[in-house]
Amino acid sequence: MASRNSSVRVGVMHSRVRVEEKLLFAELDKAGVTWDHIADPEIRLPFTRPDGWSYDVILERSINHTRALHALRLFNAWGFPTVNSYIVAEVCGNKLNTTAALAEAGVPQPRAIVAFTPASALEAIEELGYPVVMKPPVGSWGRLLAKLNDRDAAEAILEHKEVLGSYHHSTYYIQEYVPKLTGRDIRAFVIDGETICAIYRYSPHWITNTARGGQASNCPVTPELADICSRAAAAVGGGVVAIDVFEHPDRGYLVNEVNYTMEFRNSIDTTGVNIPARVVDYVIAVGRGDVRPQLDMVVGSADHLVQVENEAPASAALGGM
Repeated sequence: MASRNSSVRVGVMHSRVRVEEKLLFAELDKAGVTWDHIADPEIRLPFTRPDGWSYDVILERSINHTRALHALRLFNAWGFPTVNSYIVAEVCGNKLNTTAALAEAGVPQPRAIVAFTPASALEAIEELGYPVVMKPPVGSWGRLLAKLNDRDAAEAILEHKEVLGSYHHSTYYIQEYVPKLTGRDIRAFVIDGETICAIYRYSPHWITNTARGGQASNCPVTPELADICSRAAAAVGGGVVAIDVFEHPDRGYLVNEVNYTMEFRNSIDTTGVNIPARVVDYVIAVGRGDVRPQLDMVVGSADHLVQVENEAPASAALGGM
C-alpha cells in the first residue's frame, strides 16, 4: 500500500462525526496527509467544478444515501477520484442493482424475484416458497425487512405497503429465506479486492445486524470466503466494501448484500485488524494514483446494471452493521 508519509490532499464528506469517522480522522493525521471536513448538510455543489476545490481524493462517509450518490456523481464528473466511486454507490445503494450485478458476474446469492404489483408479488412469494424475506430496494441496518411465513402474513404486508408505502415501496423485492447456521451470518471487509478480515454475527433473531443487537466474533478468512468476497466486490466496482454472506447448508456461501459506506467499530478489536488504517492506506493510494477506482460516471455506462431512481431518505442504503 501507499507510504504513510504522503502529500496527498483528502476531503472527507460526512453527515456527522461518528466513531468510525473519528477513527478515520486519527489515521489521516497519523499518515501526515492534509485533509478537510466536507459536511454534507452545508455544501452547495454546482454542476461545473467550483474554484477552490483541489483534492487528490475524496472519502465519502455520508449517512444519507441520496446525498452520497448525488455528490459522488458530481465529484467524479469534476475529475476527483472518490472512495467509493459513484458507480459503486449506484450499484450497492439499491438491492435490485446489487443483485443484478452479482448475477451478471455469476456470484452465488439467494434467489430473488422483483415484482411491481401486490398480485404479482404474491405469485412471486409462493413461487419461492415460504418463508421469504421482503426488503425495500433501498435501505440499511435491517430496517423495514419482513419475514413472511405464510400467505396470511404476505397478504397483510402487501396491503400495508400498497396503502401506506411511498415511492420506495412500489417495487417488491422478494428473497428466499436462508436459515442461518447456529444463528449466525458473516460480514467480510474487502479493500481493493483483498478480504482483510471478517466477523461472525450471532443473534437469536433472524436479523443479525450488530446495530440491531447482534454479537460479533472473529471469522477466519478461508480461501473460499476470500474468493467469493473478492468476486462480489469486483462485481459492484471494487473499492472499500463490506460483504454480507450466508452459509447455506447445501449451496455453501451466498452473498446477501454489499455495503459501500461500511461501519466497522465493532469489528476492529474482534478481528485484530486496524480497519480504519487499511482504509486510509487505500485512500492515499487512490489519491497518489497508485490505484485507480472504477469511475464510470454516466448512468447506463455499465450495461449490466438495472438503472432505477435511487432517491432515499436519511440513513438509507449505507453500511449498517
